[in-house]
Order: sequence, then C-alpha cells, then structure tokens
Amino acid sequence: MDIKEYIEKLREEIRKHDYHYYVLDDPLISDAQYDKLMQELKELEAKYPELITPDSPTQRVGGEGLDRFRTYQHRTPLLSLDNAFSLEDLKEFDRRIRKVEPHPSYMAELKIDGLSIALIYEKGVLKTAATRGDGFTGEEVTANVRTVRAIPLKLKDEINVEVRGEIYMPKEAFLKLNQEKEEKGEKIFANPRNAAAGSLRQLDPKITAKRSLSAFVYDILYIEGVEIRDQEQALTFLKEQGFPVNAHYKLCRDIEEVYDYCLAYGEKRHELPYEIDGVVIKLNPLAPRELLGTTAKSPRWAIAFKFPAEQKETVIKDVEINVGRTGIIAPTAILEPVSLAGTVVSRASLHNFDLVREKDIRIGDTVIVHKAGDIIPEIIFPVKEKRTGKEKEIKVPEYCPVCGSKAVKKEDEVAVRCENINCPARLKESLIFFASREAMDIEGMGPAVIEQLVDKGLVKGIEDIYRLRAEDLEKLERMGKKSAANLIRAIEESKKRPLYRLITALGIKHVGAKTARTLTRYIKNIDQFKTITREELMEIPEVGEKMADSIIDFFRQPRNIAAIESLKELGVNTEEKEERETSGILAGKTVVITGTLSRMSRKEAEELVEKAGGKASGSVSRKTDLVVVGENPGSKYQKARELNVRIVDEEEFLQILGIE
Repeated sequence: MDIKEYIEKLREEIRKHDYHYYVLDDPLISDAQYDKLMQELKELEAKYPELITPDSPTQRVGGEGLDRFRTYQHRTPLLSLDNAFSLEDLKEFDRRIRKVEPHPSYMAELKIDGLSIALIYEKGVLKTAATRGDGFTGEEVTANVRTVRAIPLKLKDEINVEVRGEIYMPKEAFLKLNQEKEEKGEKIFANPRNAAAGSLRQLDPKITAKRSLSAFVYDILYIEGVEIRDQEQALTFLKEQGFPVNAHYKLCRDIEEVYDYCLAYGEKRHELPYEIDGVVIKLNPLAPRELLGTTAKSPRWAIAFKFPAEQKETVIKDVEINVGRTGIIAPTAILEPVSLAGTVVSRASLHNFDLVREKDIRIGDTVIVHKAGDIIPEIIFPVKEKRTGKEKEIKVPEYCPVCGSKAVKKEDEVAVRCENINCPARLKESLIFFASREAMDIEGMGPAVIEQLVDKGLVKGIEDIYRLRAEDLEKLERMGKKSAANLIRAIEESKKRPLYRLITALGIKHVGAKTARTLTRYIKNIDQFKTITREELMEIPEVGEKMADSIIDFFRQPRNIAAIESLKELGVNTEEKEERETSGILAGKTVVITGTLSRMSRKEAEELVEKAGGKASGSVSRKTDLVVVGENPGSKYQKARELNVRIVDEEEFLQILGIE
C-alpha cells in the first residue's frame, strides 16, 4: 500500500469514528485512541502536504476569518411551513391533502428549534453550505459548517445532492456557553436557537468550532442519478450516506395517529438533549406533492404542529445578590415555587442589573417565567397591571456583598464586578488558575488540594500559598510527608518564575500568557504597573483600550496592591530577569503570519520569528513591520495591503532568515 492509499484509509477510519461518536452517539474507541489516529493523520499530512484534501477530517477548522458573508441564491427555495395548533387544524390539513391523495400516509418528524441550512455536495464532497435567509437568498457559511462534526465532509457515494437540515445547539452546550458569557460580563443568548444562529454566523470559523453545534438533516432538495419515492426512503437514504437523521420520526397511517405522536412529544420534549418547538408533518409519498404544489411561502403538502410555549405566573419574593467565581456581582430572584417544564422552580437568575432595568423588574412583582432552552428559569416580563405600589426597586450595589470592595462597572460591559483577587467568593478559582501550568506552574497544587486549603482556612489569599509549611500540608487528605515535601519544593521553585508568569497568574481581565509576555518586554518591574498611564500602555503592541483600562483598574485596587506587596516580601520574583533575544535579523520587528504555509506550521514560523529577535503578532496594525502570507491568507492580507505593510511569501520569509 502506497502512502496516498494509507492516508485515505486512515481518513476513512476517522470518518467512521466521527459518525459513530457525533451522529450515532455510540463511540467505538476511547478518546485517547481517536486522538492517536488524528495525530497520525496530521503528521502524515504535514509531511506530504500535496496529499491534503478538502474533505480530510483535519480540515474541519481552517482558514482565516471573513470580513463578511457572501450571498447565495438557492436553487430550490427553502420555504417555511404553515402552522397547526389543534387536532381540528390537522384535520383541515388532512382534508386538503385528500382532495389529491385519497389515502394519505404521513411522516411525523420532530421540529428541531435551530437554524435551517442547505448543504450542497458534488461527487460526494461538501462543496457549499448556505443559511435559509428569506428562503430564496441566504448567506454562504461553508467554512463555519465544516466545523460542525455531525455534518459529513464526504458521503458514502460520489453523488451530486443538495439536502436541507437544521443546525442546533444542544441544551447542555447552550447552558455552558451562557455561563461562560455571563462570567465574562457579556450578554447571554435568550435560547438555544439564537445561540446556534449567532454561533454559525461568526465571521471567524474558529469561534464557531468552539460552540459545540450539531445538526440533523431531513430533506433531499435535489439529487442526480437516484430515484426517491417517498419521505421514508429519503430518510433511510440520508442515513446510509452518513448524514445525521433524527431517530424519532414515525410513519403514520392517518391524521389521528399523527395527533397522538404530537401529544406524546409535547410531553416528552423536556427529556430530549435538544430543544424542539413542535412536530413537522409531511405527506409521505413524493408524487402527490407535485400536484399539491406550494403557495408563495409554504408547501401545501406539509405543516408544522406547534407546541404551546410553557410559561407560568409567579411572584418575586426577594432578590439575592451573589458573587460569581470570576467576580461578577449578579442578582437572583427568589420566587414563589412554581412547576415548570417538569421541575419546581423557586429561583431565577436575573443575569445583570442592566437587564433588570430594561425589563423594569422589582421585588414583589408578579412575573411571567419560562425555561430558556428547557433548562434555565428566566423571567420574561413583569405583569405591571398587577402592581400594588409596594414593589421595591432592585438597586445596583456599590460594594461587593462578600468582601466589601468597591463594585466596578465598565462602560462597555453589562457586568458589575468585584475585582479583589482575594475575595472569598472567587478565591478558589483564582488559586486554581494561579497555580496552573500556564501561570506559576506549581506542580501538585490542583483543584482537590486547593479546595481543602481554602475550606480549612489555611489559604485566605494567593499570597498565603507562600506561607504554607509542610506540617500544614500533611493534615490534608491523601497528603503524606513525601507529597507535602514535594509540594513545598514546587511552591519554592515557583518563586523564581519570570515576571510574565506572575502577571498571567494574577488573572487580569483581557491579559493572557501571550499578552503578559509582550507587556514584560516593555515593563520590567511589577511596581511600574502601579504608575504607568493608559497612553503609555497603548503604545505597547497589541494593547488596546479595553486591555489598558483593565490593567489600570487592576493595579489601582488597594487589595490587589496589598497582595502583590505580600508576594514580594515572601520572595516571589517581581522583576523581568529573563534574557531575551535583542539581536537578530528581525530584532524589534513585529511579524504576522497568515494563511497556510507549506514547509511549516504557523506556530513553527512564529517560533522562528522569536528566535530572530522579532515579535509574532496575531493581528495587523500600523505597528506591524512584516506580514508573511501562505495559501488562503484572508482578511489579514487585505488589511496589510491597505496599510502598506511589507508583504512576503514563505520562500522570501525563509530567505530573510537565511534558511534554505
């Protein structure tokens, strides 16, 4: 077997495991085994780049971000459906069908609450993906759809076909995404459908890839060389080709059986891992559909039975002010208990004080509640006509309710924050990050140890890590003398870390490890951060307004300064002592790598820049000195041209470095 055949065989193996994991939810191998297969494929493709194909599993996430989406004209209109809300509505639909098809059978399918998508395959390979738009014109989102692992990049057969499906966000992924957005002080998504739509329409495919989207495919819009007689055969064919098809469809012999199916899933919908808002009913045989035709907006041979929105009325008894693990101060409504979507709800997050003001929610209000995504209890609006005048406004706190630090709200954020890094409400998470590998890298100080240290009162602030003694640690569960001695040794070793590590460990908003490295090229002592101005910070490459404001705010907090002073007294390094390359062909130059390079990865190219004394940056600005362009460079290339930044290809870049 030659190398080309071996690589293709490896791809087929990975595709099989993708299908079993993401579509069938039935993995055949462990994650570690899968990672080993994928790593082998990546290494072979790096060695033989001429053998890389667009349908390779390694090409799921790739390409630069876009400036905008291109419009796409649908070959077959993606029409919407008329709605039914009762058995009588379904019977009226059935009567119309029987005028053309006297003995109809119907396919009942769950109506997934997501974003409609058209997928076009040429010779079995995904060529184009487009949103529904207005049904006739959508947006081309191929790069983003390629990141959705449930959607096959290559079909079983080399066919030309166009299918329609739904991109959705699972309930669990929706909950996780909103938690992350809330922790960052960003606006949350109202429901999984909005989250799916917002994720799919990101201009950067890498962001879409992180959003855990999935998909179901349910219709064949166009196909060459294959005869499909009915919807049941269509769904079977789609499954055989490797498409994700929702398993809960049912062939019904009459409209009463359809109605029973609708009632059953109206009850069971809360048990599903994704959100549905109804049932789609389609005439099963395809031939009569041609005779029935369509209206301007919808097909006459299909209808959507919509579930009623589950909303309940209750009263806000009180409001708790809580502090999250990232310091966000947020209100939570305490409700009169009410049964909703299968559980009793007595609390609902109000998310942030801007939302409270926009909805004009008050303590004592009668409110309408529902569960966003069948998961998160949410107040939709207050019933203002039921107000008595005794309701109380929910005020924005001036101080952290846990530690008493002044509450801070930035103009560009919805969140109110406590920025005290030693606030008890956020201490454990601060410590876990402080000790992590990318920060102070204290081996042996993981979440389980930190949990005990805080609970036993041994650590009340990050500086207390450096006051620990071996006899303190020996009192912890699963911590013997040897383990305690090793941890004390690791703590002592961490005192010698370079300054950028400490800056990273402090958890300053918008400042990660890469930015911390950049900052300490220009700021050599932590004391300089206390007096540096916003303007001086913004002269440093990659430091923008938000980051500069965040740094200034952090080093103006008295409690943070006190913690830093304690770290200095305890012997933690607070100066930049690391030797940096100050000579070399790229000394003092800022270089951006964009596109796919043929002889090395982007990370390897950035390492070459660093070795040559330059700085590798992720964005193009007027401060950029050089842009190295590979294949499919995207928007960074265009921006470099607009700013008249010097542009070179890979070969010229290597010549500059003196590499043959």
